[in-house]
Amino acid sequence: MTGLLSPAARRSYYSNTLAALTRDLQTARRWLRDKARGSERYGIVVSSQAERLKPHALDVKTPVNPVHWFLNDRDDVRSSYYLEDVATEFHVQGLELDWVCVVWDADFRFKPRGWEHWSFRRNGWQRIRSAERQRYLKNAYRVLLTRARQGMVVVVPRGDDEDPTRPPTFYDDTFDYLARCGMPLL
Repeated sequence: MTGLLSPAARRSYYSNTLAALTRDLQTARRWLRDKARGSERYGIVVSSQAERLKPHALDVKTPVNPVHWFLNDRDDVRSSYYLEDVATEFHVQGLELDWVCVVWDADFRFKPRGWEHWSFRRNGWQRIRSAERQRYLKNAYRVLLTRARQGMVVVVPRGDDEDPTRPPTFYDDTFDYLARCGMPLL
C-alpha cells in the first residue's frame, strides 16, 4: 500500500510507525526522543560482540550499571535516557524498555547465502564456525530485537571504506535485507 503513496504521505505514514530503519545514529536518537512521552523509557542496545561500534562512540566494553541505566532519571548521564551508554543482551534479557534503538554491528551479517556469524579478535573479524556459538549470536539479536514494548529503531551503520574492520560491504546487505523485510526507512 505505501508504494502508492507520495513521498510526503509516506513520511507521514512512517512517522507513526512502531519500527523504523536507518543508517544514522543521530536520526535514531531523535526518533526515540520524539516518540517517547512522559516517563516512557528509551535506550540503545547492542550485541555483546559489537566491538566495531566504537567509531560511533558506542563502546560495548565500557561497563554499564544496569541499575543506573534502567532506573535513573533523565538528568543522570548514566541512565538509558542519555543515549550514550549501551546495554547488551546480558543487561536487557528479561527486561523491556518502551522505545529501543538496536545498533547492528558486523558480527551478525546478512549475505545472499544467508546469515554469517563473526567475532572481532584483536585487529580483525574471525568467522564463528561452532554451531553452538552461532546459535548464541543469533539468539543475542533475537533478545535485542524483542526488548521494546512500544517501538524500535534499528541502526545499521554505513561502514567506512578507510577502515578495514568496517567496510560498507559488511553492513550493506544487512541493511538491504531489513529494508526488504518491510522496515520503513527514516
